[in-house]
Amino acid sequence: MKKYKNTIFYLGVTGGFSVLIYWIIKSGKHLEGNEAIVHPVESGSSWNDFLNSMIHNVQDPLAILLAQIIMIILVARLFGWFFKKIGQPSVIGEIIAGIALGPSLLGLYFPEFFHTLFPANSLENLKFLSQIGLILFMFVIGMELDVKVLKNRAKEAVVISHASIIIPFSLGIGLAYFVYNRFAPEGVTFLSFCLFMGIAMSITAFPVLARIVQERGMHKTKLGAIAITCAAADDITAWCILAVVIAIVKAGTFESSMFIISLAGIYVVVMIFLVKPFLKRIGELYGTKESLSKPVVAIFFLLLIISSYATELIGIHALFGAFMMGAIMPEVPKFRTVFISKVEDVSVILLLPLFFVFTGLKTEIGLLNEPYLWKITGLIILVAVAGKFFGSALAAKFVGQSWRNSLVIGALMNTRGLMELIVLNIGLSLGVLTTEVFTMMVIMALVTTFMTGPALDLINYIFKTTDITDHEDEELNHSKYRILISFGNNEKGKSLLRLASSLIKKQKEVSSITALHLSLSDEMHSFNMEDKEKSSFSPIVKEAVVLKQEITTIFKATIDIDTEIIDIANQGEYDLLLVGLGKSIFEGTLLGKVIGFTSRMINPERLLDKFTGKEGLFENSPFDERTRQIVLKVKMPLGVLIDKDLKEVNKVFVPIYGSEDSFLIDYAQKIIYNNNANVTFLATNSHVQSNFVIASALDSLKNKFPKNVVLDNESVLTDAFLIDQDLVIVSLESWKDLLDSRPVWLSSVPSVLIIKP
Repeated sequence: MKKYKNTIFYLGVTGGFSVLIYWIIKSGKHLEGNEAIVHPVESGSSWNDFLNSMIHNVQDPLAILLAQIIMIILVARLFGWFFKKIGQPSVIGEIIAGIALGPSLLGLYFPEFFHTLFPANSLENLKFLSQIGLILFMFVIGMELDVKVLKNRAKEAVVISHASIIIPFSLGIGLAYFVYNRFAPEGVTFLSFCLFMGIAMSITAFPVLARIVQERGMHKTKLGAIAITCAAADDITAWCILAVVIAIVKAGTFESSMFIISLAGIYVVVMIFLVKPFLKRIGELYGTKESLSKPVVAIFFLLLIISSYATELIGIHALFGAFMMGAIMPEVPKFRTVFISKVEDVSVILLLPLFFVFTGLKTEIGLLNEPYLWKITGLIILVAVAGKFFGSALAAKFVGQSWRNSLVIGALMNTRGLMELIVLNIGLSLGVLTTEVFTMMVIMALVTTFMTGPALDLINYIFKTTDITDHEDEELNHSKYRILISFGNNEKGKSLLRLASSLIKKQKEVSSITALHLSLSDEMHSFNMEDKEKSSFSPIVKEAVVLKQEITTIFKATIDIDTEIIDIANQGEYDLLLVGLGKSIFEGTLLGKVIGFTSRMINPERLLDKFTGKEGLFENSPFDERTRQIVLKVKMPLGVLIDKDLKEVNKVFVPIYGSEDSFLIDYAQKIIYNNNANVTFLATNSHVQSNFVIASALDSLKNKFPKNVVLDNESVLTDAFLIDQDLVIVSLESWKDLLDSRPVWLSSVPSVLIIKP
């Protein structure tokens, strides 16, 4: 009876109380008065009620907002992927995605769907969510600024930076003089209009510039450091000027704005001399602890909101407060890294695309419906490029840079991107800019950001140079046998290094190993890269010392790891790429498989592979999505290591199942010669045995290394034999055949190296 005690209790309690609920509801009917409304039952009324309920749910403000977010994220990721593929910052694609979802495209060709998805009364929700995203984003931008770097390179950076502000600022004011009567909003003073035109011409997109420098491998060069420092100084100066401009616009005259500017000055003093020491003390107390407690994190976020609130009340915009709070964060890398990691995913992936779309909803390209307006747009672009590009370049040349370096700095400083959109939205919200001017300036921001990459390529072509990093050896002997290992975590990296070393250990003079580690980081920030690089490579470098193996390291931050691996491998003239096998997040559960199928629709790469039939190559493969892309697109021999704690490569098993597997013998020979490994070949297939090339190669190898080579048949495939092996080397085609046939011995294999020739 004890066995069923819980079941009886459960049924008794749930059944008994269910009966009680039913009795109370029935009895409650008598409490209803005669005036109680009774709805007549009509044919089909239940279905109509259901439909009306669904329509009401769809039109609910929360449902509309969630539908907008889903559409925005999908479209933003698609456009961002496309522009990344054509060599542009993905932020350009996300901005254009916002314009595409606005009245310029979606509203023009699908007006009913547009008004259903973005009804006028829903835009305030988008606006406030996007503003929260901007506050978090500016907090990150403030944290990225390294004041020490500014101090170290202050002389050159300040001259170039301030020249890159004052020259376009002056040209912007001059442009405002000619377009004020035609394009200034009614009632806006010339002072307000010209100041905003000036500041809009002066902005540089620090995060986009930093990402371009990093992606082009310039971050370790003196030129890259100068460019980033100039952009950082530009950011600080421009935002301070913007705060003054906003104060003047809101006050109406410069004299009355002095009250707001005075309050802003008091705010800055309080932040620097009261709040910053307090935050520094917290950093000293908690900087050595492994994790930050929630109360500590809450203090920082609370101060962020208070700082933003204070500057909004003062009248210089909440974004300045967020930027200031980020700039005075404790100069402890751990603190800044923790907060960036907490903030970036929510702000950059979820909330910033809302800002792009909100900007796109106010960008009506259809307003530029006559040649004169496009001429003015071209004039705005010309003034912007002349002021920022050539102004920065001339200043850089004046302080002693070469013409090539000066033009590179000018091209980078001409990048405007997201920061320009922030300034333009502030101007539009203050009523200083009309929708026409706003649209023209958005086009200018896109063009000047879009031209950065091609401009850098053109400059390098003219001066016959390329962007190189310190880790690249210009006199590298390309006749060497070059191995590239790409690792994600340290343990896999060490296993890959041991494997690579076993292939070239005795041939170090004519071979080399390059270790590649990519950090997944959104292009909106590139904070603390040097510390990340050191921590990522420290275990690998230690292992290289143990193996007495010299290695070259490459470290990059990217938003698309698999594509970056493919590009570096294909462009680097390597002879072998070794990668570790990841685990697919879409395997093992029903929901995972459903999401995996859906991801083909979300991930453009997988969608293309689906249409071209390439994805079918891996139907029965445990390869994760990243490995699939690498296998498909690398143009050199590739080894995928299924790592089961590979410590040494002394005993190797090589099954040969077809004539196309003959190339495996070359790899076996390398391991035998360099590592004195014992290799057992399995070649029992009659087709293989009759193959003259394979038979001759195996006999030659057996004669050359009689103590190291064993030719055996399938009787060797016992659990004891396989457990005793360190590594199995197999071709990609044979591996797929093995997965189809599922031989019993497959479950007992040690680490496996799958090679695609």
